[in-house]
Amino acid sequence: MKRIFVLVSVAVLLALFLGRAEVGAFGGCEEDCGKCHSLNRDEAHEILSKLKVSDATVLDVKMSPIRGLWEIDVEKDGNKGVLYVGFSKKYVVGGPILEVATTTNKTQESVQEMSQPDRYIDASKIPLQNSILLGNGKAKHRVIVFTDPECPYCARLHEQLKQVVSERKDIAFYLKLMPLKMHPDAYWKTQSILCGNSLDLLDRNFEKKPIPRPEPGCDPAPVDDNIKAGQELGITGTPTMIMPDGLVVVGVRDAKTIIDLALNPKEKGAKK
Repeated sequence: MKRIFVLVSVAVLLALFLGRAEVGAFGGCEEDCGKCHSLNRDEAHEILSKLKVSDATVLDVKMSPIRGLWEIDVEKDGNKGVLYVGFSKKYVVGGPILEVATTTNKTQESVQEMSQPDRYIDASKIPLQNSILLGNGKAKHRVIVFTDPECPYCARLHEQLKQVVSERKDIAFYLKLMPLKMHPDAYWKTQSILCGNSLDLLDRNFEKKPIPRPEPGCDPAPVDDNIKAGQELGITGTPTMIMPDGLVVVGVRDAKTIIDLALNPKEKGAKK
């Protein structure tokens, strides 16, 4: 598997340097990429088949940290790895993807997540106060989302969540803002949004529009409570979703995947 990743990566880089990659193959999409581009597991498997790796199992398809690329989680001969497919579906890239701001190896994070068993939390024990409601409060299926107003991946997920509630009135999201220390403006932004209990302010923030600082007398306690709740649950990064059956889902997923996870609990989760 490792050799395949290296060979594919080298081939794609050569194509790019030779100028054969089409313009926009790895870019575009100023807003919600999922509105214009899609890739399912069958299509991903077909692409891998053309690369002579048809015996690899496609575990998951999701948006990668880089605009213009899908992340394909695969398993072959008991080994798990990650490949990236351009939106044009003409190019495949082997990792790693490194995040400059945090020096995090995002590809390695994905591989580690695949190697770990599904994790579950008793969702009924997570307090819903200090949450921003997205959707109908009477919805049958509730998803709790730990998010950070300064997290770019949270902004991407937020667009997918809005798409879900526009399609499904039986799914609602309780957004628990948990500012991370690495984001210097996240705390005061969370404080301001929670004090106003304002989905509109959160929307504006994720749209990269300015929002007001908290007014005098705005209590920071709800912010601290959310941070404490996340720590007690072992949540260390954002975005993190807790599905109705308690399944912990880390990272961005598209609207279709979120709906499937919310409505169709995995067997292990259903037993809890």
